[in-house]
Amino acid sequence: MDSRQQILRTRLAELGFDEVRMASLHALAGDKLSAWLDAGMHADMNWLERSVTKRLQPDLVLAGARSIIMLGVNYWPGEVAQPGAQWARYALYEDYHDTIKPALAAAGRVIEEVFGVSSTDYRYYVDTGPVIERGWAAKAGLGFVGKNAMLISRRHGNWLFLASILTTVELEPDPPVRQQQTGFADVGLLCGKCTRCLDACPTDAFAAPGVVDARRCISYQTIENKGIIPRELRPGIGRHIYGCDICLEVCPWNRFAQVGRQLLLSVRDDLPAIPLRGLLALTPERFTEIFRRTPIKRLKLAGLLRNACVVAGNGDDADLLPELIALAAHDLAMVRVHAVWAVHRLLGGTGLAEQRTRESDEDVLAEYAWWDHQSVS
Repeated sequence: MDSRQQILRTRLAELGFDEVRMASLHALAGDKLSAWLDAGMHADMNWLERSVTKRLQPDLVLAGARSIIMLGVNYWPGEVAQPGAQWARYALYEDYHDTIKPALAAAGRVIEEVFGVSSTDYRYYVDTGPVIERGWAAKAGLGFVGKNAMLISRRHGNWLFLASILTTVELEPDPPVRQQQTGFADVGLLCGKCTRCLDACPTDAFAAPGVVDARRCISYQTIENKGIIPRELRPGIGRHIYGCDICLEVCPWNRFAQVGRQLLLSVRDDLPAIPLRGLLALTPERFTEIFRRTPIKRLKLAGLLRNACVVAGNGDDADLLPELIALAAHDLAMVRVHAVWAVHRLLGGTGLAEQRTRESDEDVLAEYAWWDHQSVS
């Protein structure tokens, strides 16, 4: 290996990246991605359609690109008690896009120094650019794509943030986990006969091993979906208020996971302690105060209130009824729909009559029935 490449690897690790691997760039076969998009499994994430050509041809992202540096940041925090609402583990940090990006900028400066190139000879992303991160990470040997469609590392289990640097520098590629004729790790390469992730999904979001139908995925519904969560999926969401780790946490490869160094992460261990009642009573000012540096800010207050109503409806705490009834009069129909649904669930389907506190309750119920019908029709 070129000594400069080893220097690069060492210095990027010193910046806080737990994995530093390289792959040679070439145009990708896009049959699986195209078929997934054609089937509509990306739901309304239309940016995936707009960027598909660039994702398959990296030289359209960076002219003359020859190599990609795939970087991994271990975010396994150890076991975290979440007695109330359940947050995806990655959300228990300040927004990783913001905390990792400065290290990527520093990595770019290292590339300039070590290889004598300019800032036009590389481009970096942390989960936001037109790059097929998991495919390239598998190609570079950072892990393999499991049946849960996630990158699985033999060192870190399922718990890696991925970042990438496209560069015109010719780098010696690292071998994949196991050499494949296709050049990419096949789905489930080291999963064997295990189907724990497929079996554990409460909303049946896997169309096939390694193929997630976002329309049925809890993570999509609680984060990316900006409207009404389909009625038939709400019970399966359970306590998951933002994202879902079920298909990750059941994976046997996690037995090798160690708590990460967290040099590029900032822990938010206060979030699991927020009671569900407090989330249902959030004001715009309080939402901004608590979540402005977290990935949850993308959801906006209305989305978080919607999700909190679903979680409340899946529980058995009737003491939350006053907050839910108040939300049934929220300015946004999206919030009202889920609040009324939650009240119905907590009252065993008897409706709001027994808890009516306003003359408008029946109007809210009528509007709920119409909106909820639209979400499944």
